[in-house]
Amino acid sequence: MPTGFSDPVFVPYDYSYLAFVYDSETVTNPPQSLADLVSGDPEQKIAIEDPRTSTPGLGFLLWMKSVYGEEAAAKWEELRPRILTVTPGWSEAYGLFTKGEVPIVLSYTTSPAYHVIEEGTERYKAAGFEEGQYLQIEVAGTLKDTPHADLARKFLSFLVGKEAQSILPTTNWTLPVRDDVELPEAFSNLVSVEKPILVDPEAVAKNRRAWTDEWLQAVGAR
Repeated sequence: MPTGFSDPVFVPYDYSYLAFVYDSETVTNPPQSLADLVSGDPEQKIAIEDPRTSTPGLGFLLWMKSVYGEEAAAKWEELRPRILTVTPGWSEAYGLFTKGEVPIVLSYTTSPAYHVIEEGTERYKAAGFEEGQYLQIEVAGTLKDTPHADLARKFLSFLVGKEAQSILPTTNWTLPVRDDVELPEAFSNLVSVEKPILVDPEAVAKNRRAWTDEWLQAVGAR
């Protein structure tokens, strides 16, 4: 993993970085940083996901907090006029984007690969940010009281095996955790992340409610 990963229970099986994906036929001057996004034209709307119900939404909350710290609330308020809508999950937000109802959406650096491979278009691109991109890791684990512990362990082994890892890039549209998997050509043109950002899980557990309340008040979400 880009930042390392160690956990006695959970096995990471893929990852990607959060990014704002934009329609290059509509957006000619995409944001190059969080600062650009926050202070950008309020007429150029964005769609984001709710941190209470969505992992990218939570990731963006942590991204803003890790960059702005005590100034995060003020930055959320500054960003608020650009937010067209806050959706419950990624599918709703990305659906609005692909329907042309919003030109910029919170998604992943790997999202453009889908459009290249499945639709043959380079129209949709991810913006690389100067401050770095927030890392999202997907994990799996076994239940303590499962009656099929051996089978569960075999499945976890399968998830990190080369066969499954070779499938995930073009099904989950994420990056494999193995470095011996050959990625499709479309993945070679993705945003190169030099600064992975990841908030310590213990800090998230301790502060998540307070940070979410701060976000709710700043953006006026319900």
